[in-house]
Amino acid sequence: MSSESLEIAKTRYQKGRAALESGQYRDAVEQLEKASALLVRNTRLGGEVQIWLATAYEAAGRTQDAITLCEQLKRHPHSETSKEARRLHYILKAPRLQRPKEWMTEIPDFSALPDNEAKIRFTANTTKSSQPRKPPEVEFVDLSQVNTKDNRFIWVALIVIVLTLGSLIWLSL
Repeated sequence: MSSESLEIAKTRYQKGRAALESGQYRDAVEQLEKASALLVRNTRLGGEVQIWLATAYEAAGRTQDAITLCEQLKRHPHSETSKEARRLHYILKAPRLQRPKEWMTEIPDFSALPDNEAKIRFTANTTKSSQPRKPPEVEFVDLSQVNTKDNRFIWVALIVIVLTLGSLIWLSL
């Protein structure tokens, strides 16, 4: 493999990781697949790219592709890659738990919107109001209702600190 294709693969790998971490799963899969195609799969870097690719497959909803790739990577010659593949495979094969609908918050999918339209909608919602904002109300606390009785915590804490410092000084001598 030439050093030029290695640099291209590393660049695609970094772009794929960044896309995955920012939630752009389809772009991450595309970048990581291209990086994987440029690398020798049995190398440490090739295995690392494939682990990230399996994670991107899962994030993009291609769970079966992720499981298949993990099964292949479990036999990878690099021990860290095969260990990570076994761990990821175990997670992917775990049964899915059902969550009540009220626990879930639905996040809208903006991937179908062109970039400009998404920006216009976002900026339209963040315009400032022409009305002046009133200061927040301050809640006053009635001090006669507050328990100010000494519970001796401060004294206990100070004694523990002094004993600890004293023992440290004594042990250092």
